[in-house]
Amino acid sequence: MPTWLKDAVFYEIYPQSFYDTNGDGIGDLEGIIQKLDYIKELGCNALWINPMYDSPFMDAGYDVRDYKKVAARYGINEDAYRLFDEAHKRGIKVLLDLVPGHTSDEHAWFKASKEPEENEYSSRYVWTNGAFVGVKDHPYMAGMSDRNGAYMLNFFASQPALNYGWLERTESWMSAVDSPEAIATKEAMKDIMRFWLDHGADGFRVDMADSLVKNDDNKKSATAKIWRDVRNMLDQEYPEAALVSEWSNPEQAINGGGFHMDFYLDHWHNGYNTLLRDYETDGEDNSFFLKSGKGDICRFLNDYMPKYKATKKNGYISMFTCNHDTPRPANTLTPEELKIAYAFILTMPGVPFIYYGDEIGMRYMKDIRSKEGGFHRTGSRTPMQWDNSANKGFSTAEAQKLYLAVDSSEDAPNVADQMNDENSLYSTTKSLVALRHMHADLQADADFNVIYAEQEKMPFVYKRGKLILAINPSGLEETISLDEFQGYQPIYTIGKVSLEDTNLTIGSSAFAVFQIK
Repeated sequence: MPTWLKDAVFYEIYPQSFYDTNGDGIGDLEGIIQKLDYIKELGCNALWINPMYDSPFMDAGYDVRDYKKVAARYGINEDAYRLFDEAHKRGIKVLLDLVPGHTSDEHAWFKASKEPEENEYSSRYVWTNGAFVGVKDHPYMAGMSDRNGAYMLNFFASQPALNYGWLERTESWMSAVDSPEAIATKEAMKDIMRFWLDHGADGFRVDMADSLVKNDDNKKSATAKIWRDVRNMLDQEYPEAALVSEWSNPEQAINGGGFHMDFYLDHWHNGYNTLLRDYETDGEDNSFFLKSGKGDICRFLNDYMPKYKATKKNGYISMFTCNHDTPRPANTLTPEELKIAYAFILTMPGVPFIYYGDEIGMRYMKDIRSKEGGFHRTGSRTPMQWDNSANKGFSTAEAQKLYLAVDSSEDAPNVADQMNDENSLYSTTKSLVALRHMHADLQADADFNVIYAEQEKMPFVYKRGKLILAINPSGLEETISLDEFQGYQPIYTIGKVSLEDTNLTIGSSAFAVFQIK
C-alpha cells in the first residue's frame, strides 16, 4: 500500500476546462502547472487528471489514439514530465487516467488489426470470424474494413474493445483468458503504465476497470486476476504507485483485483446516491444533505457498512464531491448544504476526491449542447471560474472559441471572490481539508464506528479514531444525549453547536468535531 494515500486528498482536473494559457479556448498542461500553488493552498496533495493523451476526442479523450503521446491541444510530452516535477516540488502526487478496455478506432493498433492479412495486432481487439457474424449481447460494428469479421465495441462506435479474452467461450472466435493474444493485451497495458511511471507519474485512475474480460459478469474473477497481476508488478517495481478503480464494487476491486482504492460511484439508489443525488424517483428529492428533504442516513449505512467492513484491511473506498460523469452537487444543494456534505465526505474513511470547481460551488449547467460525447455530462465540464474578468479568468480567447461556455450568471461563483471571504464555500472546504491533514484520526485508515444513526432522525453521530463527529443537515435544530460525549469538547464547528456534559444541541445545517478534553 502506498504510504502517501493515508493522508491524500485528491483534486480532479478536467484538463480542457481548467486553465488556458495560450488563448486557444482550451485548457492545457501549462495551465495546470500555473495553478499548482492554488491546489496546494486549498490543501489537496494529489491530482487525478482526466485523459490527456492524443485522441480524436469523440469521447473527450476516453478514445485514445496514442497512449504515450500528449494531445497537441494540451501541449507535448515534456509538458507532462514538467507537470510531474513541479507537482512533486509542492508535495503533490499525480494520477493519470488509464483507459484499458478500448482505444480509438484511429489507434495504430486498430488500424493494423483491420487489415485482412494476419499480423501482430490481428487479435489485439475482439473480432468475430465473419463479417456477417455479430457479437451476441454486445454492441459491434461490421463492414467497416476489408477484414472478414465484425469487431466488438466497448461503448461508443469509435471505441473498439481490446481483447482480454472471454471467461465463458461459446464461439470459436472467442479467445481464452490465458491465450497469447489476451496476455499480450495485458502486457501492452503494463508497458504503458511503466512508460508514464518512469517519467514521473504516481499512478492511475482506471476507467471502466471491470470491463476487461468478457462473459465475466458475476464475480469478475478473470478481470480481477488481471488487475492482481498488475498490482504485483507495481508492488515489485513501483511500490509507491497508486491505483484507483472505476468499479464501485470494492470487494471485487480491492479484495479481488488488488486496487488500492475503489470509487463509490453515483449509481441509482446506492448509498452514495442517497447522500447527494436522490432526486430521480417520483420527482422528489430525498437526498440526505438536502435541508428540506427526507434524507435517511440509514439508507447510506446499509449499503456502505458491509463494503467498508469487508475491505478496510486491504484498501480504501473513495467518495467524491462529483466527477466528470456526474451532475455537480450544486445542481440541487445550496452553498450552506454543500458545506455540510463536504464535511461528511472529507471526514469519512478512505481517500476523498474534490472535483475542480466544486470547492466554489460551480453549477451544473443544464440544457447545454453536448460536447465531445458528453451529452448530459457536459454540464459538469464547463470552464473553471477563476475571477470576474472575461471568461471568468479561464481564457483570453473570444467567448465563442471557448471549449465550453462559462457560467454567465451575474452571481456565478468564482475563486477570487471566495478566497477573500472567510464564510465562503471555498474557505470552509479549505478548513475541512486542513482539519483532515491535522488529525490522523480523520485520515484514510483510522477506525470508523457509528454511535447514533436512526431511521429518518437527526443527527448522525460517528467516531473516527478517538474523535466524535456529529452532523445535522436538516432544517431543524436537534438535541440528543449520549454517554459517549462525556469528557469531550468541540474543536471544529459549522453552524450552531453546543455541548453540555452529555447533551448535544446541534442546529440546522450544522457539523461538529469533538475531542477529549
